[in-house]
Amino acid sequence: MRGIACRRGRRRESDMSDFDDQQKQWLQGFVSGLEARKAADRLANRPAGTAAAVGQAIGPDALQQMAQDRAVAAGGKLVAEETAKRTRHPLDRWDEVVARADAGQFPKGSDVFLTKYHGLFYVAPAQDSFMCRLRIPNGILNAWQMRGLAETAEAFGGGYADVTTRANLQIREIPAHHAVDLLLAVQDLGLTARGSGADNIRNITGSPTAGIDRQELYDTRPLCRAMHHYILNHREMYGLPRKFNIAFDGGGRVPVLEDTNDIGFVAAEVTGGEGFAPGVYFRLQLGGITGHRDFAFDTEILLKPEECVPVAGAVVRAFANHGDRTNRQKARLKYVLDRMGREAFIVEVEKEHGSRLRRAAGAEVAPRALADKHGHIGVHGQRQAGLNYLGVVLPVGRLTTMQMRGLAEVAERFGSGTLRLTVWQNLLISDVADRDVGVSIAALQALGLAVEASALRRGLVACTGNAGCKFAASNTKGHALKLADHLEARLAIDTPINIHLTGCHHSCAQHYIGDIGLIAVKVARGEESVEGYNVF
Repeated sequence: MRGIACRRGRRRESDMSDFDDQQKQWLQGFVSGLEARKAADRLANRPAGTAAAVGQAIGPDALQQMAQDRAVAAGGKLVAEETAKRTRHPLDRWDEVVARADAGQFPKGSDVFLTKYHGLFYVAPAQDSFMCRLRIPNGILNAWQMRGLAETAEAFGGGYADVTTRANLQIREIPAHHAVDLLLAVQDLGLTARGSGADNIRNITGSPTAGIDRQELYDTRPLCRAMHHYILNHREMYGLPRKFNIAFDGGGRVPVLEDTNDIGFVAAEVTGGEGFAPGVYFRLQLGGITGHRDFAFDTEILLKPEECVPVAGAVVRAFANHGDRTNRQKARLKYVLDRMGREAFIVEVEKEHGSRLRRAAGAEVAPRALADKHGHIGVHGQRQAGLNYLGVVLPVGRLTTMQMRGLAEVAERFGSGTLRLTVWQNLLISDVADRDVGVSIAALQALGLAVEASALRRGLVACTGNAGCKFAASNTKGHALKLADHLEARLAIDTPINIHLTGCHHSCAQHYIGDIGLIAVKVARGEESVEGYNVF
């Protein structure tokens, strides 16, 4: 057999010698095309040599499809989610979503995953219903939107909403026949759920005190809004190897936990230095993933504010090109950085961006003003004289529709009609005049809410838990409230402390960043198992 292989090799070489250089290049390209065609055939489970779908790997889906092709050509096998995405783009399945709603049916099999592209999560067996996760850039809502969401949750959901650790809202207990009703109602409010789940970029977070913070360097609201619409209007931002998080920190008093994100932009004041005009720039951080015990690293790249969104797009495209499509456990950006090396990945980002990114070497950068991780609770003066923001405590992030309507009314009557969600599962009401602070607090108390809390409850964070999530091993929200009751009855604590309870390894409550972190586990007790926690 070795002899035959050698003879074939020599024969090809002899045959090629009969062609000129241009013909050789054409033949080499033809052979490469055949190999790529074979890989695509294997990917789509087609018999070799049959016609490929018209438009394959062309247009806005080409980035993701070619990355899949390369994975297969390299000998890999796509995971089931990648194959499902390849068969038909999830965003093109709206008619299927509508048909199931009309029939009162929930998705099955791979459709459960694909439906998340529309913001709908079938959460059985925890609840035989949908959860809908929204997109609220910078976590900021108008009062009329909050009121509309209350009506939506009441009409089509369970009559409540949860504030998430991405300064976002989730509506739960949505029956199958109301799935589309709810999505349309959300869109009528100027909001969307598009791409809020599965292998897409999640809600864009920014400083909750943007534009009103006395110490901020930059108002993150325009950047979050621009990033939000960039994603919505660039289809290649969907269908990534895995989920992706982006955050903007404007340097204000209330942190946004940008180092827990795949991309973190951190405002920095440059006072001078070779090649840098004084002003506000953004440090670029990459690779945060707290569920895997890793925080984003500083790339030592400084960007002008107007460069942030295009560079974020370049990072996402580089991730789409090089992320692992064959192993979902190693598909996040962190693992691309580990495999390629940080500088090599940045080179790929620069290729996508079309220019070299400026390093901070030589720049004179002022240290960031200190953040207060509990500055989101209480009454705080704004940069606008005579105005305040009220940090409202939401026990483990849950709001009834009555409270949602009441908060909207307080924001309209005593503020500017603006409500700001935080990554700490609380919210702020901004622009309250000094004279209206007392009456605003009284109105909040009438809703069962407050602007003050014990040192324990100020930093109490919990994910949905097994009451609404199939992955969770315990009732985290219920246990968080019981834990606070238990500790307050026994301990006097005057220093704020963060306790984070998360139900599974996905770490939606980010237990690694708490002063005390608890992750749920099943604990053997005799022949049975009970709910318990590992403590970090």
